[in-house]
Amino acid sequence: MVESLKKNWKVYSMEAVCLGIFMISASFFATILEYPNSIVHQALPSGFVRLCLMGLAMGVTALCINYSPMGKLSGAHMNPALTLTFLTLGKIKRNDAIYYSIFQCIGGVTAVALMTLVIGNPFHDSHVNYVTTVPGKFGEAGAFVVEVIIAFVMLTMVLTTSNNPKLRNYTGAIAGLFVMCFVIFSGPISGFSMNPARTIASAVPSGMYSSFWIYMTAPFIGFGLAAFIYKSLHGKVICAKMHHSDHYLCIFNCGYCQHESIVVSKESIVNTKSALNE
Repeated sequence: MVESLKKNWKVYSMEAVCLGIFMISASFFATILEYPNSIVHQALPSGFVRLCLMGLAMGVTALCINYSPMGKLSGAHMNPALTLTFLTLGKIKRNDAIYYSIFQCIGGVTAVALMTLVIGNPFHDSHVNYVTTVPGKFGEAGAFVVEVIIAFVMLTMVLTTSNNPKLRNYTGAIAGLFVMCFVIFSGPISGFSMNPARTIASAVPSGMYSSFWIYMTAPFIGFGLAAFIYKSLHGKVICAKMHHSDHYLCIFNCGYCQHESIVVSKESIVNTKSALNE
């Protein structure tokens, strides 16, 4: 464990930064859109319009993170359920998966705690409520079912596109589009989490753990089911990144990764030059 931390701490820290940015964005836009005294809230009386704008904001945030240098380095998981699902698929080492999950939670909690201090009372207001994830109009049962469904749909898309050489560059963009849609359509039902670390990020600073079990179980079930079906149909998964680039270190068991072949190629060139000089 210590060796893994020494070797890959920069990659792990990018997971903290990625989820931290996502939660800062969620906190900021939720406050200006839903706090009753906000000028933006007062200018937009329609709850559905505000919900759509929230979805757009979070979709764009996710897209930017996926293609950012941080996202390209770590793979932009930002989600322990996603990381541990890739562990079951043999794409990430156990120690790396553990550290990914820890740093994701640290990044999320730190971001929400920071926004609690920066925004103050408006962030504590019941209409914003620390951007906690809580069941909506269909109660816990509805929230649980929706969380399983959106996790299943998201990972099915990620596996289908990221493992297709012609589509893999678009995975991060499609994921951003899905986040936007999920915020709009699942937000009123489940609060849209799909991510244990995202729920923990709001729960720890607020002390609110209402229906916590839903968000700690449903994403794992949805992701797990998607992974099982995909592997049964296709047999293998190539990469665990939202966007793979050979210009960035890849610590995964990756079929796209060219780092080893590049090293071998350089060694071959050196050996060939040495032979010629002799």
